[in-house]
Amino acid sequence: MPSTLQLSTTAATANMGEIVTITGQQMAQAILGSCLGIALYDPANEVGTLAHVVLPCSEGRTGPPGKFADTAIASMLESLAHQGARASQLICKLAGGASMFANNGPMQIGLQNIAAARHALDRAGIRVSAEHLEGSKGRRIRFFASTGAVEVEVAGMPKETL
Repeated sequence: MPSTLQLSTTAATANMGEIVTITGQQMAQAILGSCLGIALYDPANEVGTLAHVVLPCSEGRTGPPGKFADTAIASMLESLAHQGARASQLICKLAGGASMFANNGPMQIGLQNIAAARHALDRAGIRVSAEHLEGSKGRRIRFFASTGAVEVEVAGMPKETL
């Protein structure tokens, strides 16, 4: 018998810099390296958003809100509010933020994305309930609106569900 996580009827891909809102039996997915996947979920309404964050701070640069950790959270909260979600009930899960090219040095975009997202989430009063972060390999994630589960796949590792 297939897992309930695999019964999703509609799949949406959050490409780099995008935010996808899902409800009911929908699923959102992303492939992440140093990028960060931020999943916000309201269990009472079975609605969620997935952001595919590329950079930590907009610093006056233009781009879609999902591109930057400092603008993604506000945009996600607005999208969820339009779907009837309440910020006080949101569950947050994070995945990604790998060091794809070197494990040290000044250009640790993955770590910077994680820090910026945590800061924005703290300011919004949202607690992170689960995470699958850092490392040196990319990930594929699937986020399910019906359960709030986030499946994480890393090459050569067993699949994990957050």
